[in-house]
Amino acid sequence: MRLLIEKAEKTHSLGKDEIAALLHDEDSTQALLQAADRTRAAFVGQDVHLRALIEFSNYCRQNCCYCGIRRDNKQADRYRLKPQEIIMHAAAAAKMGYRTVVMQSGEDVYFTVDRLTEIIREIKKMDMAVTLSIGEKSYEEYQAYRNAGADRYLLRIETTDKELYHRLDPGMSWDNRCRCLMDLKSLGYELGSGSMVGLPGQSIESIADDILFFKKIGVDMAGIGPFIPHAQTPLADAEGRAFTLSLKTMAITRLLMPDINIPATTAMETLNPNGRIIALNSGANVVMPNVTQGEYRKMYELYPGKICVNDTPARCRTCIGAKILSIGRTIGSGKGFRGEFLKENQQ
Repeated sequence: MRLLIEKAEKTHSLGKDEIAALLHDEDSTQALLQAADRTRAAFVGQDVHLRALIEFSNYCRQNCCYCGIRRDNKQADRYRLKPQEIIMHAAAAAKMGYRTVVMQSGEDVYFTVDRLTEIIREIKKMDMAVTLSIGEKSYEEYQAYRNAGADRYLLRIETTDKELYHRLDPGMSWDNRCRCLMDLKSLGYELGSGSMVGLPGQSIESIADDILFFKKIGVDMAGIGPFIPHAQTPLADAEGRAFTLSLKTMAITRLLMPDINIPATTAMETLNPNGRIIALNSGANVVMPNVTQGEYRKMYELYPGKICVNDTPARCRTCIGAKILSIGRTIGSGKGFRGEFLKENQQ
């Protein structure tokens, strides 16, 4: 295992069987996480980039079996922010020093192209990068958002195991998901994807395939987090909660794609009180504090036990900032596009 870790750190390349061996092995975990942290420091530096997360609607037309805001969850308390409210949230985030806004929602058909493009244009006037995480759209819709100024798009594949994907995402198509990713890349977005670790029926080998998939399509950001079962979904009784395996998956992704952005996901901290700090020390370099205000923070419940739902956006910003500084890292002052650190240090 030591030789595999050295190979990954030096060459940024591993085969599927080698990745699976590292994921299976328990004795090499600490060495793997340390190698990922060294690679992070060398390729993206000490900055942690903060992205202001606005969860603007929990209506969703999809029915994913693992998700608390799935269409058929009749117990979900639904909401959607008005366009002007979203813009106000973004303005408040800008005043707190954020340079990127992440607009995230379920696949809510209320938010038409016209509505969304107007919101994007208004936020761009604040000199902020805009990331969208709003699901599967047509090429023309993606193009409209890009033309309006959207910089990044996050669309997680969740799993590259097609049979598992279709079982957990009824009515959806894995091939269409990939089509969306390719459309986004061709339009010049910084492309984000990601996976869920610990899904029922998921094998270690399919997790290895996920990592290789991210490398193959050339993602600029990979969000990797543990599956946490929600009581109001068909997977309520599943085990999930694979914290260490999620960390290892994230660490190997860092070793194989050394200059991409990798968030320390909120789900990590739901399972471990120090989850985001552990992730930041294991290859991650991004945190997405929630700047959604009021009761809406509780209502966007993809999984139970979500952290910080009773905090204010300002308190979240102060808290995570203090944690970042406590481990000797710095808070990024730029927009945190992929490759910025290497460009700056080559000049």
